[in-house]
Amino acid sequence: MPSKIMAIAAHPGDALFTMGATVAQHIHNGGGGVFVSLSLGEKGAPKNISVAEYGAMQRTATEKAAKMLGAEAVLLTYPDAEIPLNDQIVFAVCDLIREHKPAIIVTHWSGSWHKDHQNCHMIVRDAVFYAGLGTIARALPPHNPGKTFYADNWEDATNFQPDTYLDITPVCEKWLEACDLYPMWRGQTGFFRYNDYYRSLAVMRGCLSGFKYAVALMTDPNQRLYKVRSLG
Repeated sequence: MPSKIMAIAAHPGDALFTMGATVAQHIHNGGGGVFVSLSLGEKGAPKNISVAEYGAMQRTATEKAAKMLGAEAVLLTYPDAEIPLNDQIVFAVCDLIREHKPAIIVTHWSGSWHKDHQNCHMIVRDAVFYAGLGTIARALPPHNPGKTFYADNWEDATNFQPDTYLDITPVCEKWLEACDLYPMWRGQTGFFRYNDYYRSLAVMRGCLSGFKYAVALMTDPNQRLYKVRSLG
C-alpha cells in the first residue's frame, strides 16, 4: 500500500511554498498527501483586505491548491501570530497523525525568527511522540510516522543544514501553479518576493543536486543513526 506524507505548517503559505513540492512529488510516485495548517495565516492581510476576509481567501486557496496536487487539506483555526504551545494543540495534531497515518512528516525547522514557526516545530515534535505512544489513550490507535524532515524555508534558516535533495522536476510546474493561487505568492500583499525566491531556489537546489529542479530537506538529527556490523 502506498505511503502517505503529511506537511504540517504554521500557515497555509508555508505548507504550499516550502513543503508543497515535496508532497506533490510523493503523490506523483503513487503515495498520498495531506497538508495541515495550524492557522489560516489571516494576519498577513494587506491594508485593503480585512483579517477575516483574508483568512477566508487563504482557506479557499489552500483547498484549491491541495486538490490541484491531489492532496487533502486540513486547516486548523488557531490565531495567526499567536499559535499556542500547549497540550491542547499538541493532541489535536497527534489525533490528525493517528487519523491519516503518514509514514513521513515534513514541518518547520526550529531555527526560525518566527514565533509561530518555532512553536509549530515543537508542537509536531511532541505530537509525533504522543501519536506513537500506545499508553496514551485517544479515540484512534497509535501510529508512528517513522520519518520527519524539515523544509527549506527562508524564515527558518538558522542552522538549517540540508542533507537530502529531492528531484521535483516532474511536478515543479504543477506545484508553481498551485502556489500561484495565493495572493502572497503573487506579490499582492506587499511582503516578501515568494514567487521569485522559491522558483529560483528550486533551480539552485537542482544545480547542486544534478536535477533540473529540486528541494532541499533536512532530516531530523535523531534519525541520523546507522547501526552496522562493518564499514567494509
